[in-house]
Formats: sequence, structure tokens, C-alpha cells
Amino acid sequence: MDCKLNTPSPPILFKFSTRKSSHRIKSIAFYSYSPNEPESISSATLPKSDVYTVNFETLGGCKLGISRYPDFEYNARGGTGSGTGTKTRDSSELNTVSVSFDTKTLYIPPLTSETTTFLGLPLPPFLKIDIVPELFQGTIDQYSGKVDLEFMAKFWFSVGTIYRAPPLLVKTVLTSEESIGTIRSGQGERLDKEGKCRLVGVATVDPINDVFMNTFLGLPTECVAKLSAAITFSSSS
Repeated sequence: MDCKLNTPSPPILFKFSTRKSSHRIKSIAFYSYSPNEPESISSATLPKSDVYTVNFETLGGCKLGISRYPDFEYNARGGTGSGTGTKTRDSSELNTVSVSFDTKTLYIPPLTSETTTFLGLPLPPFLKIDIVPELFQGTIDQYSGKVDLEFMAKFWFSVGTIYRAPPLLVKTVLTSEESIGTIRSGQGERLDKEGKCRLVGVATVDPINDVFMNTFLGLPTECVAKLSAAITFSSSS
């Protein structure tokens, strides 16, 4: 079972430095600028280290949609994760930071009656959709605030202890730009001065070994994630 990636350009994989620093750590956030604004970030605002700790936090006001069904309204507040960021050495991409999150630390709240509504009503009791990340990495442009993060996760549907479907595997690029599929699409928002952004990704979901889920969701089909998040960085002084 697999899913096709809907993204205008292929995700980039990166190797990360293991260099450690004993200096004091301070928290920073990258600034977002309009593409038409020629002024670059002052050197005083840029981190002086080439290696960062990257912190990821999910916020409220998110949406998840599949097939042609209306979107689920999803409060993902409380999700967290951490990873490593390294500044590229490519002279043509000096503003780019490569980031890779440790999936062992990455937690995204499940869809339940407490976190999710559909057509204005909470999800039925006992229905739960767990999100288990398996890959989360990509690039952030510290000048423009553009974010492109390759994301892969398993979505587990269950109803109490009586039913648990095989997982849906979702692979996409969560981007601050526009993500367009055949039937689903979304527009992201770049990082602001507080490190907040809106990441959007469209993916194709393939059938699984479950007749009920395949029929109910109309698999294969597309899904879309619209995730409000905050991304901040810690750097050596």
C-alpha cells in the first residue's frame, strides 16, 4: 500500500551535522518577509551557529479532509516535536536551513470527539483516528519564511475495542505555499515573526485491506491536511 506525492517539486533529503556546542542556548524564531521586499535580514537577527535545535508545535484551527467529504474541524493544540536544523553550505541557498524531526519525539493529537467536529458536530463517541508520524523533514528559508516539509504518517481508524482498520499511509509535503491535487487543494501561510505558519499538503490515499474502509472513503482518493503550527529554533550564542 502506498500513496502518491502531490508536490510541485520533489522533497530534498539532507545530512545533518553532529557538531555539539557548549555555549548558552537561546530561543529564536525566523522572520517572514514578502518576496517583493528587497531588504535582507540584518546579521544581528540571524543565528550565529550553523546547527540548531528545532521545536515544532501544533495549534488549534486545523482541518483534515478526505475524498469529497467536507473537512473535519480539528483542534491539534498540544502537539509537539523536536529535531535538528543545519544551515546549507550551498552558496545559491545560503538562507536555507535543512531540518529533520525525531519521530520518537513527535506527537500529533488524535482525532476524537474532544478534538474534532464534522459538520458542526463532535465525532461519535469511541471513534478515534490516531496519527503516527514516520518521517518529517525538509527545508525552511529563513529569509522568506517558506516551509517545505516531507511528511509521512499512518492514520489508524478505530471504534473502541470492537474495530480497528489497517492503517492509511499518507505521504505528502506540508508546505507554506499552495498544494494542489485533482480534487483537493489548499493554501498555506509562511512563517511570521512569532514562528507561526499554516502548512498544507495534499496526498493520494491508496486502498487498504479492508472492504468497509475502501467503500466508505472511496479509496483510492485524495486527502488534504491544513495544519496550523509554530516552528522555533534554539541556537548557540
